[in-house]
Formats: sequence, C-alpha cells, structure tokens
Amino acid sequence: MTTSLKRCGLANVGAALALALAAAGAARAQGVIYKCTPPNGSTEYTDVYRGNYCKAMDLPGLAIPAPPKRQGAPARAGGTAATPAAPAATPGDFPRVDGAEQRARDADRRAILEDELKNETQKLAELRKEFNGGEPERRGDERNYAKYQERVAAMRDSISRSEKNVDALKREIANIK
Repeated sequence: MTTSLKRCGLANVGAALALALAAAGAARAQGVIYKCTPPNGSTEYTDVYRGNYCKAMDLPGLAIPAPPKRQGAPARAGGTAATPAAPAATPGDFPRVDGAEQRARDADRRAILEDELKNETQKLAELRKEFNGGEPERRGDERNYAKYQERVAAMRDSISRSEKNVDALKREIANIK
C-alpha cells in the first residue's frame, strides 16, 4: 500500500512538472527570437542570447487583429446560429431574366440532361451485358486468373458508377421546374 501511495505522489509531482514545463514552453514561444551570425558565417535562429553576434528580431505577434467593422451592418445581439441572417436584398440594377427566357433555358437544360441520361443508360446496358451476371467471358490475354478478377472488379466498379450517374441525372431532371 505504501508503494501505491508513493506512485500516486510521484504521478502528481510528474503531472505538476509536465504542466510547469508546458507553461514555460508557452511563455518561451512568445519570447524574443535572436538571429545569431557567429564569426564562421553560419546563421542560426534561436531564443537564447549567445553573445554580441546575436541580434533580437522584430517579429509580429501571434495575435491577429480583428477586421474593422463594416459600415451599415447591424450588430447581432446574441450571435447565435439559431437565428438566421436576413437574405441580402437584390440590387435594383441586378439583371433579371423574364419568364419566357427562363422556360427556354429550362427546356434546353432538360433536353441536355435527357440526352445524357439516354447515353448513360445505353452505357449501363452495355456494361451489364458484358458483365454477364458476374462471369464475363475470359480474354486471351487473361491467362492469369488474377488479371481476370481485376477486370471483373473494374467492371463492377464501372457498373456501380454508371448506376449512380443514372440516378443523379434522374434527380436533376426531376428538379427542373
């Protein structure tokens, strides 16, 4: 039991020592930095003054000043994320698109997305046909079974990617107004 008390005592002393060293290191980090150029010509940067060949450097502090306050911006009382900021008003000279032009843009976008969906669906069908339910035909250059397995894994990844593309295109088309 006495050994455990000694251990506890040493642990507390060790923790206090570690805390003191950390505090000293933090204080030292904000101390003076010297640029020392001894007679041999080498340059050394240190926080220890080593003689008359060392000069104190003027370095900026660690604290970064706050940016100046903007003119006309209302100050937030609580600064909480629960209260959303009001959306910025659209300036009067901001370009507007009339309804007919926007409908034409939406129709063009829909046509492009449907074309991409058709191409991606064809690609997916070809990949699935070549995949042959998980057992594609072996090629002549695949005498090694590991190469065959690598090709099958790559095909499986391509099918998965193509399926995700088809789903994403369908979502995009559904989101068009």
